[in-house]
Amino acid sequence: MTAQTAQNKPAHIFTPTIFREYDIRGIVGESLFEQDAYYIARAFATKAAQVNPGGIICVGRDGRMSSPQMHEAICRGVVDSGMNVLDIGLGPTPMLYYAAYTKKAAGGIMITGSHNPPDHNGFKFVFQNKAFYGAAISELKTIAESGSLASGCGKTEKQDIRETYIKALLSAYDGTRELSVAWDAGNGATGEIMQALCERLPGKHIALNEKIDGTFPAHHPDPTVPENLKQVISEVRGKKMDVGIAFDGDGDRIGVVDDEGEILWGDQLLMLYAADILREKPGATIIADVKASGALFEEVERLGGIPLMWKTGHSLIKSKMAETGSPLAGEMSGHLFFADKYYGFDDALYAAVRLLGLLSRSDKKLSDLRKALPKRINTPEIRFPCDDLRKFKVIDEVKSRLQKDGAKFSDVDGVRVSVGSGWWLLRASNTQALLVARCEAENAKGLEQLQSDLKAQLAKSNVELP
Repeated sequence: MTAQTAQNKPAHIFTPTIFREYDIRGIVGESLFEQDAYYIARAFATKAAQVNPGGIICVGRDGRMSSPQMHEAICRGVVDSGMNVLDIGLGPTPMLYYAAYTKKAAGGIMITGSHNPPDHNGFKFVFQNKAFYGAAISELKTIAESGSLASGCGKTEKQDIRETYIKALLSAYDGTRELSVAWDAGNGATGEIMQALCERLPGKHIALNEKIDGTFPAHHPDPTVPENLKQVISEVRGKKMDVGIAFDGDGDRIGVVDDEGEILWGDQLLMLYAADILREKPGATIIADVKASGALFEEVERLGGIPLMWKTGHSLIKSKMAETGSPLAGEMSGHLFFADKYYGFDDALYAAVRLLGLLSRSDKKLSDLRKALPKRINTPEIRFPCDDLRKFKVIDEVKSRLQKDGAKFSDVDGVRVSVGSGWWLLRASNTQALLVARCEAENAKGLEQLQSDLKAQLAKSNVELP
């Protein structure tokens, strides 16, 4: 039945803080409730009905304890708005993206708390096969609270797409020699799919924490935190394996350790992928966020590609990829995006298979490939509290002073200031009341000077760097 728009009194009031730049997130029972999920789905379906009345909205969920209830509320909200649900059930966020792309759906809603604590949950979206973020997410709040919601009687169809998705992942493997691999799902939503890859890929594979468990009993599912990689590092070192791969809670971010148990960060992985892709696509644009090493941008240029520094945020990166036709992009946070032979969204399982392919085709160990990469000395990402209303003003103040001083900097996302062969970065988080900083230099003395420069700039705005 075609959806009809009803003009009602305000339908629902939300806790405002759950609406973020790239998704919707909150603490279940405190700031996020099942009724919120219902009205978010009503609002999203209302928007979808404007361009594809009676169309399909794919819905998936992760393994959190609250996700089944949120999933039911989302499905109910979609069908009550006259749109049809294609329910793909439990699995990683990239499988939801894959369903939306391959089924030519009007949109998709993923119920996931990503890598946040167990009592958190939320929703990620895809709309018309495009990233859905920023003002579009804010609009959902406006639509739901206005009461101008489409109504109708849609239908729900359950469809198990796991086998199709697994085959798509396996088709990306182009290796020539067998590898030994330790995999760690962190009890997150990748568990079942990861286990299937272990069983079907050539070589020796060990699956860790493959059982999906929303309490995350082994460790927190965030592979950018070294503490969370200890288990997979131990397996790699103890069993002398070729590589270790870990995933975040919903499978859109990857963590990698080499045969020596050393971590490869997002920009290092991008260098490896870029070298592989640019052999076939010379002159292609490779995108990385502003936190990435200067060595990456230099390496892409050396390899014959066009490096492009862009804003941090998976939705922003995806949109820039579509705009530029880039085959590869990535963030320091472990979001990696392939439009080369794939769909352009962040899929850590796909990134893992591509990594195994390029490593298998090489006659070198992953540690050798890592050691051959250009080196810099840098700080980790430094995140420190700053009021939501104040954080952007601090950036503006620093930028104004830099302009007066004639400093060389990029303001594509905050300020990234070039000093000699090094740089320092200061940006405001789009999702939390935080400022984010990072410094990089060729040697320890240079790094110390950059940190001093950054600290001095922050002091002028009455902010202390930890």
